[in-house]
Amino acid sequence: MRITACRACPRLVAWRERVAVEKRAAFAADEYWGRPVPGFGDPSARLLVVGLAPAAHGANRTGRMFTGDRSGDWLFRALHRAGYANQRRSTHRGDGLRLTDCWVTAAVRCAPPGNAPTPGERDACRHWLEEEFDRLTAVRVVVCLGGLAWTVMHRLLADRGGAVPRPRPRFAHGARSETSGPVLLASFHPSQQNTFTGRLTEDMFDTIFAAARRLVGDLG
Repeated sequence: MRITACRACPRLVAWRERVAVEKRAAFAADEYWGRPVPGFGDPSARLLVVGLAPAAHGANRTGRMFTGDRSGDWLFRALHRAGYANQRRSTHRGDGLRLTDCWVTAAVRCAPPGNAPTPGERDACRHWLEEEFDRLTAVRVVVCLGGLAWTVMHRLLADRGGAVPRPRPRFAHGARSETSGPVLLASFHPSQQNTFTGRLTEDMFDTIFAAARRLVGDLG
């Protein structure tokens, strides 16, 4: 996978590799991935889930998007309840998780300091999402986890000549955007900042994936 060799953003390269050496005490015995993280799932997926970026001690450690951290625990539980995942949790790349009709990825592929990529880093990484999107020819619905993913997907579709709403719909949990391509659904990101405070509940998250499931069926 060409993406795993990318070194385009010096700040992100330095951070992901520093974290992989210094590690977190709970994972001191683990060999960290410490590289850009590719998306994964069903190549025939009609549902695409786009997050922000790998977590420093989650996907930057495991090498699989949303795997090994609490945000991923929330996501895979929701995907399991919606029938997209065969198990409720993912801890490492070889744990048996399989996604059906779903692909999981992120707008930025390296763990950023403070979970905050710069606009330049976001833009430098976008071509990887574009290439991935081109390969996923069956996608009908995109669930955007957070405002950055919402913005990136609208810009990606608009720059390719697709019809998108103007002005762009304001990001809010449950927002829906009809484009000439896939329908975009917005959800708060399942970060600890949102889940610990109750800004995002499991019922709220389930509502998003239930809506995605219905739309996928309606759109064929």
